[in-house]
Amino acid sequence: MVRIFFVLLFMVSVAAVQAQRPGMLQRFPGGGGGGGQTSGPFKDTLLHRTGLEDSVTIVFRYLDTARFSTLDSSVNDFSKRWHLPWTHIFLGNTGSASRSLLFSPNMKPGWDHGMHAYDAYIPKIEETKFYNTTRPYSELSYVLGAQQEQSIGVLHTQNIRYNWNFAFNFRLINAPGIFRNQKTNHSNLNFNTWYTSPKKRYSIYFIAASNKIGATENGGIKSTAFLDSLPYFRERFSIPTNLGGTDAVQSGLLSNTINTGNRYTVNSFLVRQHYDLGKKDSVIVNDSTTNYLFYPRFRFQHTAQLSRYTFQYNDARVDAEGYQKLYGLTNLPSTFGLKDFWQVLTNEAAIYTFPDIKNPLQFFKAAAGHQQLNADFGTNEPGFTNIFLNGEYRNKTRNKKWDMELAGTFYLAGFNGGDYNVQASLKRLIGQKLGYLTLGFQNVNRTPSFIHDDRSNFKKFNLGATNFGKENTTIASAMYELPQFQLKIGAKYFLASNYIYFKNYTQAEQEATLFNLLQLQLEKQFHVGKHWNWYLEAYVQQTTANAPINVPLVFARSRFAFEGKFFRTLNISTGIEARYHTPYKADGFSPVLGQFFLQNDTTINNLPDVAAYLQFRIRSLSIFMRAENLNTFQVGSSTGFLNNNLATPLQPTPGYFLRVGIYWGFVN
Repeated sequence: MVRIFFVLLFMVSVAAVQAQRPGMLQRFPGGGGGGGQTSGPFKDTLLHRTGLEDSVTIVFRYLDTARFSTLDSSVNDFSKRWHLPWTHIFLGNTGSASRSLLFSPNMKPGWDHGMHAYDAYIPKIEETKFYNTTRPYSELSYVLGAQQEQSIGVLHTQNIRYNWNFAFNFRLINAPGIFRNQKTNHSNLNFNTWYTSPKKRYSIYFIAASNKIGATENGGIKSTAFLDSLPYFRERFSIPTNLGGTDAVQSGLLSNTINTGNRYTVNSFLVRQHYDLGKKDSVIVNDSTTNYLFYPRFRFQHTAQLSRYTFQYNDARVDAEGYQKLYGLTNLPSTFGLKDFWQVLTNEAAIYTFPDIKNPLQFFKAAAGHQQLNADFGTNEPGFTNIFLNGEYRNKTRNKKWDMELAGTFYLAGFNGGDYNVQASLKRLIGQKLGYLTLGFQNVNRTPSFIHDDRSNFKKFNLGATNFGKENTTIASAMYELPQFQLKIGAKYFLASNYIYFKNYTQAEQEATLFNLLQLQLEKQFHVGKHWNWYLEAYVQQTTANAPINVPLVFARSRFAFEGKFFRTLNISTGIEARYHTPYKADGFSPVLGQFFLQNDTTINNLPDVAAYLQFRIRSLSIFMRAENLNTFQVGSSTGFLNNNLATPLQPTPGYFLRVGIYWGFVN
């Protein structure tokens, strides 16, 4: 990481010096290297148009797609910029363990560590954005919440040359929490760069990502009765918790001390390079600029990815009473720790062919790969290997009426031999007034996550069975979109067998009976007036009887907002947002194992989460102000925002919470 830092510093310095030289501000044919006539969407004379010297045109694409997208500058939905999607609930503090209220089983074949409670705070490698920009661009963000909660973000990207870009992204979350022993401290660092040769035959992509998760765990409050007890009305931090002893609140932006809790680190490095064979077409010379046109026929690609995972739970101040209550364990030492370490090296070689020489969005892919897995559990563990095959067909037709994908992965041999993933999707434009119809299918057969393996150190607290068979899950889906009426209607049908779940703090179980779940979706925007809009997003979920999952029957979010553009530069959205779910038996959380578990004893009956917000953008400056959890206000023997909702039977969410965020993008 130190070497990567100095390489990054050198590249930034060189690019900054070059950006100061007028001669380096050449025309941008584009960036990306996705094949086709140019390597990006920019025109040759873009930078020389009058009045655009201080403006920027920026697009991005993901690693596995040639489609370019633009940055989202809308201000009507704060959840698009926040760490968690609106469908997630968290354990009472920003950065704490979270899960979706929508049924979402693990659909990844092959090796899996099993630690997913903090996945929402770890950006996925495949979601890394590769930018192409006409000028150096930066974005700074700062969000301040109650109790010194802070979130900081820094993004910078620029083209060193028209065919070479780099981007740097950093994010920090620090939240002491409202209740005792809730502190979180997360950081994410991502550096990526791409380069395409001038003649567009060779391209290389590089990603270096470092993610650190730090979360103090309290095991929930000892009783929800404390929420209504007079001594704790104003001093929520004084409510006794099951774990963490009498730790004081940890404040300060750089404080990351965790005496009782989880520390996860995920570091990844990826290099992908490919060379194309095809047809070289005409050369355009305009204002002394040469633009090579190249149409790929075949592509030879190699991808190498190295990932290192460390999962650690430590308790330096063991509360014997709490562990006996939650885990039924006694005679624990005064301090203990559990730790698993994994290193995964994956190499994949692939061949692409493009049937339509002028459509790089249509291709066949055939690939084979090898995966080397090395673990450290404190003993001499042998390495594991996997050999896998995968293939893919994609086609987005040039008339934009069809969008098709068929893909499959099969683990031929090794530790996860027999695992597979088969998926297909078909999207069709029915008509300009009739919208789009999308059909999807996916079937996954996967080995149980390694947390259920006897060799994991977490088996000291995971006391359940280990002789689990492979899980098999099928999803059939349909989605109808009618843009003319801002309407989406969708349905998903889940069919699961050998489903593995935790049934309490220490035991996992496998459901042998086949069960299903139907999930219906509705999204609609209603225009109530010239500047008034009502946004509705709703889900209905129904399972078969005795299925080992508990989800709310209805889960919805509604926003009623005054919106519009005023004075040419002011975009504003202000209104009320409410999120509601019907009563259900919410999952509990096992902090040592980092797992949500099924519980059938306590029904959560929350009031809707209500927030008032003011969000606006002036040119490149966006400001968000939100007064959250207004629903917790009560009048009685004690008046205030004291009627807390519950995320789990023992994990309350905060009362009134004011959050202010600033996002500023500027051209360097």
